[in-house]
Amino acid sequence: MMMVRKVGFICFGEVNTPYERLKAKHDQALKVLENPGVELVDAGIVLDDAGYETADKAIRILESSRFCCLIVCVAGWIPSHAVIHVTDRFRHVPMLLWGLCGWMENGHIVTTADQAGTTALRPVFEEMGYRYSYVYSTMDQGHPEDKIDAFIRSAYSLQRLRTARIGTMGYRDMLLYGTQCEGTSLRSVLGIETEPFEMLEMIQNSENIRQADIDKWKSYIDQNWCIRNKTPQAEETVERGVRYALAIGKKVEERGYDAVTLLDVDGMKKLLGFPPAMVFMLLNRIYGVQVIPENDILGSATQLMMHFATEETVPYLEYYEFFKDYLLAGVPDFIPESAVDGPVSMLPAAFGLLNSSLLNVSEVKPGYVTCSRLLYRKGRYAMHFYTGNAKKPCAWEECGWDAPAPQLPSLAIYPDSCTIEEFAQKVGGQHTIVSYGNHTDMIRTMCRLADIDIL
Repeated sequence: MMMVRKVGFICFGEVNTPYERLKAKHDQALKVLENPGVELVDAGIVLDDAGYETADKAIRILESSRFCCLIVCVAGWIPSHAVIHVTDRFRHVPMLLWGLCGWMENGHIVTTADQAGTTALRPVFEEMGYRYSYVYSTMDQGHPEDKIDAFIRSAYSLQRLRTARIGTMGYRDMLLYGTQCEGTSLRSVLGIETEPFEMLEMIQNSENIRQADIDKWKSYIDQNWCIRNKTPQAEETVERGVRYALAIGKKVEERGYDAVTLLDVDGMKKLLGFPPAMVFMLLNRIYGVQVIPENDILGSATQLMMHFATEETVPYLEYYEFFKDYLLAGVPDFIPESAVDGPVSMLPAAFGLLNSSLLNVSEVKPGYVTCSRLLYRKGRYAMHFYTGNAKKPCAWEECGWDAPAPQLPSLAIYPDSCTIEEFAQKVGGQHTIVSYGNHTDMIRTMCRLADIDIL
């Protein structure tokens, strides 16, 4: 389902500029912003009239709606006071200062001095502490549509995060440090609420799942997943996995979780003897939540940032090996269906003390990727990210699986925004969140608006 991002829009121009020209530029800007995922709240054209009549009318229109960001479109020179009269009422909202440009007429340039207006405003916005970005159109390069789209998606993601909730079954799997969460600061900076629940609650819920619901999703698995070397024990694993997924799903629906992370190694594997790979896959497939193992709350928060911005499921990968020019990243358990290249393949496999497991051995989609991870250091949040080409890896195995060892879902990632050494000196944890495409502008914008450091 497409997310609709509501955006406030207001166009400024001086009283001495021909109104029909301002109207034409206003309409042109609206056409640039046309997008099936964007709903515009158009506050019209504001002039520097002495009584602020156009400004006050725009304020009334904007105050009647709730939007993720405000686009301050400058169609020509405008004295700063007329703009600030409007924008200061919305200083709590991220703003995009956008300067339009001139045009050619009879072989020469005609301008309404758009960038005179924006360059007068940019330092004022900064001095007043607005959360904003500055973009501009040019006659030779056109409109900055990609940057505008990145800003809107970033602002929308931050708006969604203010009401987001991560459900974590248990806390601090394997007593890891980097997956922990300082809940108050995470709520303050990004708005994410972290809500722990006990594994006992999952077990209690699992006892009240209707067999018809279990059978429905067992049928889905039979039709859509390829289970290799299927055995009666694998059938039992599927039934149990579906039951646990639906049991956690009750919590998802009851509490409105946007993401779920589970006590994996020290919980479901150790206490229940059940690796939760298929549970994660089904939670994502049935309920649309982002999923990551090992109570990785910061990884989960990163997933939500990127999911709300891209509208895609964003899988996690774990670093296994570094090479001269690439990183081997994979998962010891699962990837969501949307990240699979080809059929979803599951394999009964044993690892260490676990003699029953249904492991995802699907291939991961290759492509251009952005890898990111939120981290908390010395009282501040930071984002480590890089871009690169993700390719299918050579044959490899993780030591410990029964022979023949399975080829785990993985990618060979060739960074192009840093060297391997530069990456290694800034990496923020063993897990990284993978989103397909180059989302550099979006991440930088989100971090700037949320006052998060960039690594």
